[in-house]
Amino acid sequence: MGRPRIALFVLEALPNARVVRRLVADHRADIALVGLSNAERPSSGGLTGQVRRHLARSGPGILPYLAVNFGLPDLLRPLAPLTQAVAGSGDAPESTPLKTLCRRLGIPTLTVDDVNGPAVAQTLRDTAPDLILTYHFDQILKPETIGLARLGGINGHPGLLPRHRGPVPTIHALAEGPGSFGMTLHRLAAAIDTGAILDQEAVPLPPGTTATRAAVALHAHGRGMLDRLLDAVARTGALPEGRTAEVLPYCPFPDRTMLAALRRRNLRLTDGRDLREALSLSGKAP
Repeated sequence: MGRPRIALFVLEALPNARVVRRLVADHRADIALVGLSNAERPSSGGLTGQVRRHLARSGPGILPYLAVNFGLPDLLRPLAPLTQAVAGSGDAPESTPLKTLCRRLGIPTLTVDDVNGPAVAQTLRDTAPDLILTYHFDQILKPETIGLARLGGINGHPGLLPRHRGPVPTIHALAEGPGSFGMTLHRLAAAIDTGAILDQEAVPLPPGTTATRAAVALHAHGRGMLDRLLDAVARTGALPEGRTAEVLPYCPFPDRTMLAALRRRNLRLTDGRDLREALSLSGKAP
């Protein structure tokens, strides 16, 4: 068969932005739809409700991480035409916000408040993708939604599943120590990060790597893994079954105790280098 047509669902943020933009540009003929998660959707409590929940669990120590990974990229995205003009990077996919890039390439986009809602279901029926791909996406797809794609779905997870399943695996890998970082591609399943593993690679990262920089590096590393998997799907016409693994405990956002332990070991969630990357994300090409 030909290459699978893909419905791509993402939350555009620092960890995935550049690699996903490049992916869309390279696979423009294969992308049937890009679903962009609304991080401030009412069902999640909006921006205020989410910040309150993070503060209650993690304390103010989590705020720089949230700002660099999510807040600044979101805030500065509307300024991209200006920052691109200043930097001379207007034609570079990696520095172009995903919605703008998709409009330039003629790829349909959808703002996703509820990935399992009727609007997404109808769009999937209309576009008829072969495969759903989530690559840093913050909503959980139900089996009925996954079933709207003929071959099912793939998720890219910046961690060595079944360890560190959850939204911030690089924080938990940082806490666990050297040798704990890696990238996993797995089948989408109803329970978070529990689908059969399709490919997995440990990725050594240099000392001093922050949790933020690790997430960026692992998503970038996963691009090669993903291309090989998509090539295999194109050759065989099917998504591999993968291997099942024991389901280990869910790893949520860190609590105050975990953050304090990281600080005592001089392990950082983010730093000035990450801040500069967030500020330049929709301006300077890599």
